[in-house]
Amino acid sequence: MSATVIDGKKIAEDIRADIGKKVLELKKRGIIPCLAVILVGSDPASVSYVTGKKKALVEAGMKDLSFRLQEDVPEHELLRLIKKLNEEKSVHGILVQLPLPVHISEEKVLLEISPEKDVDGFHPLNVGKMMIGKKAFLPCTPHGILVLLKKSGIKTDGAHAVVIGRSNIVGKPVSVLLTQKEYNCTVTICHTGTKNLSEITRSADILIAAAGKPLTVTADMVKSGAAVIDVGVNRIPDGSKKSGFRLTGDVDFERVKEVASYITPVPGGVGPMTIAMLLSNTLEAAQNVAVGTRETAQNAAAGADLKKTPPASPETL
Repeated sequence: MSATVIDGKKIAEDIRADIGKKVLELKKRGIIPCLAVILVGSDPASVSYVTGKKKALVEAGMKDLSFRLQEDVPEHELLRLIKKLNEEKSVHGILVQLPLPVHISEEKVLLEISPEKDVDGFHPLNVGKMMIGKKAFLPCTPHGILVLLKKSGIKTDGAHAVVIGRSNIVGKPVSVLLTQKEYNCTVTICHTGTKNLSEITRSADILIAAAGKPLTVTADMVKSGAAVIDVGVNRIPDGSKKSGFRLTGDVDFERVKEVASYITPVPGGVGPMTIAMLLSNTLEAAQNVAVGTRETAQNAAAGADLKKTPPASPETL
């Protein structure tokens, strides 16, 4: 019996529809959620990702503020732009598309983004909060994976989750999140230095492939009935396609689906969820501003009332 194919596109559409309703509520209060997206260079994959994000923003009723910089833009100019966006009150989220050209320090760029506008969830302050289970913007792809598991009814409590890949963007954060009490998994992280990889993956109830290499996970590596989440997005040359390539994940989908109980496709699995979580974080950032604005107004009103009220006499104290 073939695995249930998790429709990440449909789940993401439902989430985005709900986000759209909440955006309308904010607009009634004069707040339009705004995401500033910065793309450096013209890497085809990055251009494709940014285009998808911009389209999703518009569909959700949010404001897209895009910046496309030349490949050779000096690092200080990029940092200056981020600083300006940090100070712009109408901008609620800032995203710098990775990877960056080699002459620009990714670390400096991520540190420059205000944690309150770090809707990618990569700032060390947000990463630290995530590590100790405090409320923070979560990295979009790991968060999307967790939502997929929950929406698909996949049991995580007490499950053994194996993550292939140790990147700061997916592997490490999803491993941390899965160990938290809400999900309660026992987690094993595998990487290029792992010995007996197949032996470990065959023990997984939940297998997350984020290796960045096509066909890393084959059918003989998967336990019968496991849930398989494929994070990989690899471009394979294909002359039959108009684009000249086709997308494939890190999992041998056609064979693994005959062994697993659940599996995500590529495309249409984790990818749409990543964008949905980005919109969710941007909405939350705008909501935080709305709450702050309301509290400021309430405090100002309270201060005005105090000024109108005559001071108490010693006898009434």
